[in-house]
Amino acid sequence: MIIIDGYNLLYSIGNVDEESENISDVALCRIIGRYLKQIGQAGQIIFDGTGPRDTSAFDNMDGVEVFFAGYGTDTDTVIENKIKASTAPKRLIIVSSDRRLRKAARARSATAKKSEDFWVELQKQLSRKMPKGTREPPAKSQGLSQSETDQWLDFFGLEQ
Repeated sequence: MIIIDGYNLLYSIGNVDEESENISDVALCRIIGRYLKQIGQAGQIIFDGTGPRDTSAFDNMDGVEVFFAGYGTDTDTVIENKIKASTAPKRLIIVSSDRRLRKAARARSATAKKSEDFWVELQKQLSRKMPKGTREPPAKSQGLSQSETDQWLDFFGLEQ
């Protein structure tokens, strides 16, 4: 399980990758979801605050769970509590450049990675070609044809 300090990573990206420095929190979650899917890991991203009024953009993120620390608490405390509550801390990877979190991770024998190092690793992994046979079919990214869309709309009794 990879647990990521969301805004810490967003801030750190600008120090490592000028092309990605203006990335949004939603886009970051999608990128991390693709990365986690590629490496076969589960992950969580925790952001400070309560999040935007409409958090639907964060719903059903593929491969990653998104949390907001909430009012009156911070991401560091939430992540520390997750580290303490873990029944398998050696399997945790904590991503944050915050010394407090990296120290808490090491205290429970979890792996701690600085956000900058994680981002470089993520970019390298995503730039690799996927092994043959694991690629998604082109039809998946192209979507349904107009006739297929019409058939489904008819099937469900919907109009365009």
